[in-house]
Amino acid sequence: MGHGTRDELLCCLTGAVGSVSVAHPARVAVDGPPAAGKTTLADELAVVLRMQGRDVIRATIDDFLFPRAQRYPRGEYSAEGCYFDTHDYDALNRVLLDPLGPDGDRRFQHAVYDHTTDTVSSPCVTVAPADAVLVFDGVFLMRPELIDRWDLRVFVSIELEKTVDRAVIRERQMSSRADVERRWRERYIPSQQFYYAEVRPTEHADIVVHNDEPQQPVWEARTRDGL
Repeated sequence: MGHGTRDELLCCLTGAVGSVSVAHPARVAVDGPPAAGKTTLADELAVVLRMQGRDVIRATIDDFLFPRAQRYPRGEYSAEGCYFDTHDYDALNRVLLDPLGPDGDRRFQHAVYDHTTDTVSSPCVTVAPADAVLVFDGVFLMRPELIDRWDLRVFVSIELEKTVDRAVIRERQMSSRADVERRWRERYIPSQQFYYAEVRPTEHADIVVHNDEPQQPVWEARTRDGL
């Protein structure tokens, strides 16, 4: 168990990335509930890796959404819909994770969805160097469709109730407190509880970061799958 400053946590994570020994780009998952702090952590990790001279591909599950008209067949507040209907995992594997994997040609796209227009996106194909690092953040990254695609798995853990307060602060310019609380309590938190029960993501993680106090994080290296 480690604990300390953000810099010490990032030192641990960059060391873990550096220890990944593969003949293709290292694919790093930063999983965790909404508002847990995973995007911030992934951004910080990418900055440090670039400072160390690594070529970093920064991507997020939010750019692999289905268009809005497709992703709410069960209703806007459905927890089942959040888990089953939101993300295009086939496309994520096809255009990003598999091309960067052991049998891939390293020709990848970092997105398939454009937030600003709520439409399918098709960015230019880029060729990654063999020693590049993909830092990918998002929810549900340890689920069966993705679990074998990662070379390093980080899970950002937080008490789920705390995510509500963080979300209210984060989204106060866009949504009312009542709307944020309803989405979190009816959709996001129950979908995470389902994910924890079905997948047990922390058991698949290499590093679990306890991020309840972001400036005083606690982290632990885990043995995968309890082995």
